[in-house]
Amino acid sequence: MKRSDFIKLLALSPVAASAMKVREFEEMASGFASTTRMPVMFIGHGHPMNALYDNGFTRKLGEIGRTVEKPNAIMVVSAHWQTKGTFVSVAEKQKTIYDFGNFDDALFRVKYEPQGHPALAKEVLAGLPFAQEDHSWGLDHGAWTVLKFMYPKADVPVFQMSIDYSLPLQKHFEIAAMLRKMRERGVLIIGSGNIVHNLG
Repeated sequence: MKRSDFIKLLALSPVAASAMKVREFEEMASGFASTTRMPVMFIGHGHPMNALYDNGFTRKLGEIGRTVEKPNAIMVVSAHWQTKGTFVSVAEKQKTIYDFGNFDDALFRVKYEPQGHPALAKEVLAGLPFAQEDHSWGLDHGAWTVLKFMYPKADVPVFQMSIDYSLPLQKHFEIAAMLRKMRERGVLIIGSGNIVHNLG
């Protein structure tokens, strides 16, 4: 797929190069098996009710899933998993988290529960020595309401990394720089959130 065509589908999130060098991670990553380099995406997931709709937004998500090469795994960094400290989900199987209220009951009956990918999640942890394993988190609605249209068969393993709200902006760029090698492992990295959050 041509880069220009992909950019028409969605805006790619820039991952700033960091001045910080992480020698241990670079040495470990140099031995990774080579795959097609996966993109990094930012998707404004919008209103949770989109999970029930067939509209231009959800059809575009399906188009992206059919157009981008199928990844080995997906790592979602969602605005709905904010923590003190950085956590990476290493669960074998994901569960659907209904982290909202006062919506149509049909939304609470939607299930999107792919396998996790503990091995790749632990490679992320190896590159972020300050991060911690998490065994209890599933997929919040910043993840599953998007992925259910991109990969409706739930046949791609998924894991999440939390956002440490206590860190300054520069540290988030440095974390992103450390994660670049995961793209060469066939990991599709998705940032999910919105610039604004005004459901009205």
